[in-house]
Amino acid sequence: MTEFRKIALSTGVTLNVAFAGPADAPPVILLHGFPESHRTWRSVAPLLADRFRLVMPDQRGFGGSDAPPDVDAYRIDRILADLFALADALGIGEFALVGHDWGGAAAWAAAIKGASDQSGRVTRLAIINAPHPVIFQKSLIEDADQRAASQYITAFRTPGMEAAIEAMGFGAFFDKSFRNHVDLAAIDPAERAQYIAEWSQPGTLTGMLNWYRASQIIVPPPGVTVPIPDWLLGAFPKIHIPVRVIWGMDDKALLPMQLDGLDRLVDQLDIVRLSGVGHFAPWTAPGQVADALAPFLAGQPPATGAA
Repeated sequence: MTEFRKIALSTGVTLNVAFAGPADAPPVILLHGFPESHRTWRSVAPLLADRFRLVMPDQRGFGGSDAPPDVDAYRIDRILADLFALADALGIGEFALVGHDWGGAAAWAAAIKGASDQSGRVTRLAIINAPHPVIFQKSLIEDADQRAASQYITAFRTPGMEAAIEAMGFGAFFDKSFRNHVDLAAIDPAERAQYIAEWSQPGTLTGMLNWYRASQIIVPPPGVTVPIPDWLLGAFPKIHIPVRVIWGMDDKALLPMQLDGLDRLVDQLDIVRLSGVGHFAPWTAPGQVADALAPFLAGQPPATGAA
């Protein structure tokens, strides 16, 4: 990552954006998730920067970007408005889009929007351990294991969670957030310190948690029967652009069932399954992630036999 810029958007927020790769190379926007920043891509970007112009923002509420305090500022329409406003600010028309975790949720939403209104700016979509909203919501209602694995969402939505995390200490929060997903002993202390410094900025923790609070996803308590929410009953547009889903199969938060039925929602789909890799695949398996991304982003067809 050779360049950083603060970019004021027409949406009213200023984002901190990292760039890598030649300015005239095909543009790829990469969206991180919780509780991260552009640093999600710190080991992946160097493996792609010889071929692509990589644009890696801290999304609103994270890292060095603005963190509006209101929950409504984190509705998905606001997140998508940032994405396209960033592309506009950089003079980018069409682009490939990559997303992990919450960044993947935003990326799915961008592709669904494009299928709905034919805006067509996202030409290729790569998803890393982030569920399609239809499959995720259904699994939270119908599958006890996924529901149990997702109870942390309810905790993050709780009023006063910021105070609880601050009382715990950001170091303890770091360990609790990542210990089930990565080898804590393998994390560079400087990297850990950088994340803690980002979370400690005034308003940032609230901004990060507001992504959960603004989401319309329903997470029922264990053992409770709930109906399918109204928003899920309508017809979701099928995504027609090429989509590659890269999935760490040892993900403890988003179970592999999130892959089931994707072919009914995406008509140009292939899936790359990473055995022995967990949720934070860009951290723990950057080479495998880059190997899966590079040919796809370059427009090559999937290998014979890809799922």
